[in-house]
Amino acid sequence: MQTSDSKCKTQIEVFVNRLDSVESVLPYEYSYFDFCTVIDEPSPVENLGQVLFGERIRPSPYKASFNFFFFLFKFLKNVDCKLVCKKKYTSSDGKQQKFLKRLMKGMVLNYQQHWIIDNMPVTLCYLNSENKEFCSRGFPIGCYVTKRGQTKESCNIRDGKNDTFYVFNHLDFEISYHSGQGETWGTTFGEDGGRIVAAKVQVSSLKSETCERNSEPIMFQSTVAEVEIPFTYTVSFKRNNDIRWASRWDYILKSLPQTHIQWFSILNSLVIVLFLSGMVAMILLRTLYKDIARYNRIVDNINEEDAQEEFGWKLVHGDVFRSPNKGMLLSVLVGNGVQITIMSLITLIFACFGFLSPSSRGALMTCAIVCYVLLGTPAGYTSARFYKMFGGGNWKKNVLMTAIACPGVIFGIFFILNIVLWANGSSAAIPFTTFVALLALWFCVSTPLVFLGAYLGFKRHALQNPVRTNQIARQIPEQSFYTKPLPGIIMGGVLPFGCIFIQLFFILNSIWAHQYYYFFGFLLVVYIILILTCSETTILLCYFHLCAEDYNWWWRSFLTSSFTAVYFFLYSIYYFISKLEISDGTSTFLYFGYTLMLTFILFLFTGTIGFLACFWFIRKIYSVIKVD
Repeated sequence: MQTSDSKCKTQIEVFVNRLDSVESVLPYEYSYFDFCTVIDEPSPVENLGQVLFGERIRPSPYKASFNFFFFLFKFLKNVDCKLVCKKKYTSSDGKQQKFLKRLMKGMVLNYQQHWIIDNMPVTLCYLNSENKEFCSRGFPIGCYVTKRGQTKESCNIRDGKNDTFYVFNHLDFEISYHSGQGETWGTTFGEDGGRIVAAKVQVSSLKSETCERNSEPIMFQSTVAEVEIPFTYTVSFKRNNDIRWASRWDYILKSLPQTHIQWFSILNSLVIVLFLSGMVAMILLRTLYKDIARYNRIVDNINEEDAQEEFGWKLVHGDVFRSPNKGMLLSVLVGNGVQITIMSLITLIFACFGFLSPSSRGALMTCAIVCYVLLGTPAGYTSARFYKMFGGGNWKKNVLMTAIACPGVIFGIFFILNIVLWANGSSAAIPFTTFVALLALWFCVSTPLVFLGAYLGFKRHALQNPVRTNQIARQIPEQSFYTKPLPGIIMGGVLPFGCIFIQLFFILNSIWAHQYYYFFGFLLVVYIILILTCSETTILLCYFHLCAEDYNWWWRSFLTSSFTAVYFFLYSIYYFISKLEISDGTSTFLYFGYTLMLTFILFLFTGTIGFLACFWFIRKIYSVIKVD
């Protein structure tokens, strides 16, 4: 066999990964359910992203090999039947009863096994409820027939007894390979090798150590005290030169939702962007041009009353750059938002170029964390520049808050969730050494870079405003309902969320329904559209508020676009109720804990985009008017 690293091997390595379920947020390691394991073989080293996602890849006792020496004309060795191990659960052994209860609970919650052959997921293919072939990247550990006779979609038990457990102890592997015929890489070994292009499995429940197909299944009810389970498997090789090695993932990915829904999402977002762009263009090219011309006395015959009624934004030129309340907090949030914005952009670009594909397990999370840590300098620089412009003098506190406040919120939530995972024995509970590594990245890499950025920011002169600020603040007139802060903020998040809510469905599916996400090209387009929508929405609302002579735009510009995160949280509640089947309290707590982390990150990202866009817009319009 020739694998992806172009080295010929006679033995195919089979690895087992974590077990997870769409009905529970708690993943578990393979050994948690007392399956057959090996202890004398080393495990692959997981990267940081794999550890954080709870992946625990371990060697498997299931083996398969290419046989080059058995017969010259037969280079593949099939395994007709092999017994791996037997597990016996007796009523007198409390530990064995504990494992048996775990096994039954895993079948009730439909926990899925995830195996890996040649860096490919072992898939279970079956006809779904729509009579279409669906290839799942995992396969169930067993099947539970409820008291009403209901089973899961992937359960192949027919005429099963009610309130009965069926253990899938027998696995039939079918490994498809490309012989290399017609390929340049296949000329070196002719008929003596191949590349694996698919690994599929069919599960069965057989009460037999010799894989007899007509044997009765292993079944028991929840009151059972003693059970004996033999674990067996077969292996067959199938030559398939129709599937090229470079496209061997296609049969898995085509089972995912089709791309026409993605195009609908893009078109929906583009319509919103075009509408907003037209509104902004109308304001910039028509209204603002007339405003500036009149204020600069280019247009004649205009009375003061009309100017105040129609062009009120010029009247607040002496207050528009007045420093906001809690300017330090605002500068800290914007600094961290810049860090997240650049990190997400770099990660998406790498993903679009194929460096973070599903075959590179954990690479996406690893790339995001490394980029975030290394981008501490822009965060410190941005925060320092705005804080100095606001007239702040406590630069030490500003630097410390930039380096610690927002990452501390994320880390605090993550620490609490990790305690819950650890208490439940989940594989998603990260080890102590990984915690130490994360703290080292935070305090030994990110924090010094934040200090460096803050030093560069405070060293420069403060940003000069285009107009002077009056000593006495102007009184803000009574505002209408639509120009009050809260209604404007609530309305401001609607359009940005409308651009991304379809894409959010696929992202949430990849997280909670354990599906692959590979539409990074679509995601990059939606990312750019989201930035444009947040910017244009905030600029529009900011202009309307200035025309109403309300100059308190600093915090409002940040909160207007960041309210998108609130809609995301509400959508996550809807997704939890309508799409997921989670019922236990622990999984519910973990779901909303992780959702809260994502909401806070989106809050910083969208808020920063809106703030910077509004900041640029206001400096631009007030820099071209003449003020006495």
